[in-house]
Amino acid sequence: MTVSVPEGSNEGIEPRPPKAVFPRGSRLLRHADFERVYKQGRRHFSALMTVFYLERTRVQPAKGKAGCGLRVGFTVGRALGGAVQRNRMKRRLREAVRLTRPRPGPGADVVINPKKVVLTTGFDLLMNEVRQAFVVIEKKLGTGSLASKPQDEKDSKSPKHKVENP
Repeated sequence: MTVSVPEGSNEGIEPRPPKAVFPRGSRLLRHADFERVYKQGRRHFSALMTVFYLERTRVQPAKGKAGCGLRVGFTVGRALGGAVQRNRMKRRLREAVRLTRPRPGPGADVVINPKKVVLTTGFDLLMNEVRQAFVVIEKKLGTGSLASKPQDEKDSKSPKHKVENP
């Protein structure tokens, strides 16, 4: 037996927006990938976390997956609290990354290590810190990185005119 609902009963109810996802291909899952980022990658420090990142061009893709954009992983050590606190930190970080992750973003692997203050910090501040970390990563690894820009004459360290001593 099926129950029918009159059409008028859904008036005033807003449809839910489509759910943003954090797909498996955007997550860093293998221990070897975490180790590679720690050993070969660079670091960005902030008040709430330390972010390790490694450009993916240096990393071989896993099993034929070219993988574009960021792959993000989280590590929370036992020193930061019990399992409940550690899992809460990971859930908060995962949601902040899901909401602020650049699309498509640079091809990089990212590992986020939170500090204990992540538990008590407001979610807006946490999202701003994660967003700022992604901006720094894009700046350092993106196509407009400082390493790829030609050096301007004004910034040149060599003198423009040679001064000879008689």
